Amino acid sequence: MKKINLSWILITLMIAAFLIGYGKMNSGDTLFKGFGNQGGEEIAQEAINFISENMLDGAEAVLVSVSEESGVYSFKMKVGDQEYDSYLTKDGKILFPSGISLAEPEEGIAAAETEKKTCEDINKTEEPILEVFVVSQCPFGVQMQRVLNEIVKNIPQIASYIKVEYMGAIEGGKITSMHPGEEAQENLRQICLREEQPNNFWAYIDCYIKEGNVDSCLQTAQVDVNKLTGCLADGNRGLVYAQKDFDAQDKYKITGSPTLIVNGEDYNTPEKPIEFDFGGRTAEAVKTVVCCAFQDKPGFCDTVLSTESANSSFSPTYSSPESNTGSSANCN
Repeated sequence: MKKINLSWILITLMIAAFLIGYGKMNSGDTLFKGFGNQGGEEIAQEAINFISENMLDGAEAVLVSVSEESGVYSFKMKVGDQEYDSYLTKDGKILFPSGISLAEPEEGIAAAETEKKTCEDINKTEEPILEVFVVSQCPFGVQMQRVLNEIVKNIPQIASYIKVEYMGAIEGGKITSMHPGEEAQENLRQICLREEQPNNFWAYIDCYIKEGNVDSCLQTAQVDVNKLTGCLADGNRGLVYAQKDFDAQDKYKITGSPTLIVNGEDYNTPEKPIEFDFGGRTAEAVKTVVCCAFQDKPGFCDTVLSTESANSSFSPTYSSPESNTGSSANCN
């Protein structure tokens, strides 16, 4: 999410700077001073200096590389730990914050980018398992839990083929998570419910995804609080359960919440999570992913569920008009 925001902020600032400088260009001035007969590296460095001084509010851009491409200078710069590609005309008058190639892509690359996985691509077993890795307070992790909860509410039999697992680590006898604050403890709470009170797990999730009110949801789901407290105690059995999740996370190299693993196989790509080959973060799409993993599909797979994108973050409703954007974002 930070990467996406920084990219668009940077691009917006660059465009603004270009428009501000446009009047100067028309009068024969360059946007970046002192170009003259300088080479590509010097021109790009002038651009980098201008960006650092005028656009990044204290941050610093660093020149990584420069090359000549299609009659302009192509340069790569780094801001923080992210790299960005931009372009300059050779006279230094116009800066392009990004470029779109109009050249025909190579056939193999084009096919890889457009190829969608189907049921036939998913390995099948008699007893499939969909492992869903989340963290409990990531907006998109909550979104996926909302999708799963909708599936289980409508098809209770499918619950045994779905396992929600949590991302994190154990350090110094304490559980840690992706986000600071209460997330790690909430992850552990949900792990304990999954392992020791599975009949209450989905009832708790159904309540928690609405407002995140722990005390109210423990009561609503009729959780045995004494048993849960024992599981949560420092150094107790909850950490043993959690470590198994974290071992699976490391095995699959999970980095984002949510991530779906089907029958032990990672069908995701950096550009597209597997659920988006089947319709997105909808109850029908994720149900289809599970059903595609059966050697013989059970009758409940014929149940048609919602094709609307689930709300992200805490929400009292499953879906709303603004949620139907098809975003494949996750927390990293």
